[in-house]
Amino acid sequence: MISTQHMLTTAFIGIGATALLDCWLLVLKRLGVPTGSFALIGRWVAHMPRGRFSHASIAKAAAVRNELGIGWLTHYAVGIAFAALLLALQGTSWLQRPTFTPALLTGIATVAMPLFVMQPAMGLGFAASKTPTPLQNCLRSLANHAVFGAGMYLAAIAVARHMQ
Repeated sequence: MISTQHMLTTAFIGIGATALLDCWLLVLKRLGVPTGSFALIGRWVAHMPRGRFSHASIAKAAAVRNELGIGWLTHYAVGIAFAALLLALQGTSWLQRPTFTPALLTGIATVAMPLFVMQPAMGLGFAASKTPTPLQNCLRSLANHAVFGAGMYLAAIAVARHMQ
């Protein structure tokens, strides 16, 4: 059985890593680099209970009440789930002495979700193939997920220091 402490630790790592990613996205946006829309992610997720899992264009799909909030909630829930994946792969002993490589590699591996699940389901094609700049979009996604991986490491360091 998973302890409350383990669940809280997982949530802290996922939230911390996602918050670092959000800071990164904010910097990119201020530099004029296009970033995704959490409202569109919320719209995509909100259509799922209605039986709609893929769209020709999520931007043209019917807007959903509170889609921005749903998008942000989804963003952080997925961050926590990815942190749980890291901890499942590394075990709780990794938390005592976190190392950078497993967190980074897990973060990079999670890029498969947007490239091969979300983007196709939202009408952008596999690996953003239906966008004007697919390679650029894929590299941006890869960089974003590497930042997320670094965030998991930094959050795990904070947890390890707290545990000592």
